[in-house]
Amino acid sequence: MGEQRPSPRSAVVVDGRSLEYRLIGGVTTPALVFLHEGLGSMDLWREYPGEVVAATRRSGLVYSREGHGRSDPVRAPRAPDFMEHEALTVLPQLIDRLRLSAPILIGHSDGASIALIHAGAGHQVSGLVLLAPHVFVEPESITGIEAALERFESTDLPERMARHHRDPHSTFHAWNDIWLDPAFRDWNIEGFLPGIDCPTLLIQGLDDEYGTLAQLDAIERGVSGTVQRLLLEDCGHSPHLAQPARVLEATTRFIEGIR
Repeated sequence: MGEQRPSPRSAVVVDGRSLEYRLIGGVTTPALVFLHEGLGSMDLWREYPGEVVAATRRSGLVYSREGHGRSDPVRAPRAPDFMEHEALTVLPQLIDRLRLSAPILIGHSDGASIALIHAGAGHQVSGLVLLAPHVFVEPESITGIEAALERFESTDLPERMARHHRDPHSTFHAWNDIWLDPAFRDWNIEGFLPGIDCPTLLIQGLDDEYGTLAQLDAIERGVSGTVQRLLLEDCGHSPHLAQPARVLEATTRFIEGIR
């Protein structure tokens, strides 16, 4: 089945900020909402959203959070609870504005954490697909983010990011600075997990440079709903890019099992 053609790029004002978004596919319930990683954007998902929408015959929402893609820049340095703000203030308003009902959230990295907080706080969610999720800060996370800073300062990463972000320096440092802030070391969202009773699919690369299977163990231990895992060898932090066929197949099978 071919990839769904996305709608034109649109914008919506949420929490006082203009956010770019696209709707893909027809009108179906529950819709799929894609939540990108810490340096991601609507476009940096690449083909994955369109392929999932086409394979499952559902509608999809892809958007860029504040400070990402062509959405409005970050207003101020991020606080340690920035993901909680996205999950509890921005995402509910966005879902309401676009008239989505009990969506299936598909999150990558920071986006997966936002999905967990949103679902765990009691918002209606039909299912969770979580790629490289994190619920607390590990030493591996800090090491990986320090290495990202070195790459940003010594390679062409800023130029490559400029293809997808309005202000690549602001985007990078908004993410990197808060993760390396000592005040963020105690960040932990395990308290939201017992409130999650929908089915959950966890997808993790075994060579992920930002986290370990301890993240998945904590999620499976903490949530109330059923949990499935897909563990991928020879795969880092972006499973949908490193092993697209296996991730698409697992995502499709999981979504089709949600009634």
